[in-house]
Amino acid sequence: MGEAETVKSARGGSEERYRAPALDKGLDILELLSTQSGGMTRGEIVKAMDRSPSEIYRMLERLVAREYVSRSPEGDRYSLSLKLFVLAHRHPPVRRLVTRALPLMDAFSRDSRQSLHLVVEDRGHALVVGQAHCPANWEFGVRVGAEIDLLHTGSGLTLLAYQDEHAREALEVRWEGSERIAELAALEDTLSAIRMTGYRIGESQQIRGVNDITVPVLSPEGYGIAVLTCPYLERLDQDDHATIEETLELLMRVAETLSLR
Repeated sequence: MGEAETVKSARGGSEERYRAPALDKGLDILELLSTQSGGMTRGEIVKAMDRSPSEIYRMLERLVAREYVSRSPEGDRYSLSLKLFVLAHRHPPVRRLVTRALPLMDAFSRDSRQSLHLVVEDRGHALVVGQAHCPANWEFGVRVGAEIDLLHTGSGLTLLAYQDEHAREALEVRWEGSERIAELAALEDTLSAIRMTGYRIGESQQIRGVNDITVPVLSPEGYGIAVLTCPYLERLDQDDHATIEETLELLMRVAETLSLR
């Protein structure tokens, strides 16, 4: 027997020795759904896998409960959620993004004399993953690791405005049955306006006197990977600080550099 045959035989024996039928069944469902952009009904999954309806039902319910699979609002179709994507990409891409962004963010803060934070969407919240501090005596900032609201912050609204359809569906499933679904629907005009302008400037909904300037960091398809938010403070004792318009221009340069065009 050749070396290749020996390795193959050993691998096959090992696979048979350590079989886990329930795990295999769950992985089979995930792999099947990964090929179906429009999702599948339970009956279609049963037929494709040649399994009994009861065992497929139990496995699907566990995958939905663990958020690997999403059920359509009508309840009759199943599709992959973004959880596998998030698990595969959560830490290395965020680290790479932060590592690449921080020097640019620091340069922005030096030039504008304003603080800046980098925000990504994470399980129904906006999560601050990077911070650049203003070199002046006065600043307002949000700490790294802070979870902020998607519906009531400039960062959150801009993330929502640039969500892809799969992320939006996953968010709607997560918020199903809550008042946040109605709040999200009521924001469609606001989100459309952000997409039209390519940025958002508005008064902070948390701190009086702060104007949030937020711009998206985009994927090649034009969806939001993250957002950069400058909580702009207007100095009354200095005339040489950057205006909101100048600060926006500086911020858009940073976002353009980070975007994966």
